[in-house]
Amino acid sequence: MDLKERIEHKYDSISTHVKVKKKKRSLGEIDLIAKNGSKIDLYEVKCSHRVLKAKKQLNKMKRLLNLEKSRAYFYCGSSRVLMVV
Repeated sequence: MDLKERIEHKYDSISTHVKVKKKKRSLGEIDLIAKNGSKIDLYEVKCSHRVLKAKKQLNKMKRLLNLEKSRAYFYCGSSRVLMVV
């Protein structure tokens, strides 16, 4: 993954394709969760520039994982642009 290689020097650990489940039901998936000390950042990857969809998914995951204060990023695979949402 291009994004993982791009950011791995900034973090202690990185997990990809993290599924969020409640009992037997899947609530969603976050593309990348990166941890540095006690700080956690969430990344959503899209092939095309779909910032609004990524922002909606990131906000949902922040709420489900109780990480409202964490930073959230959108990465566009086609243009290789990384932005804060």
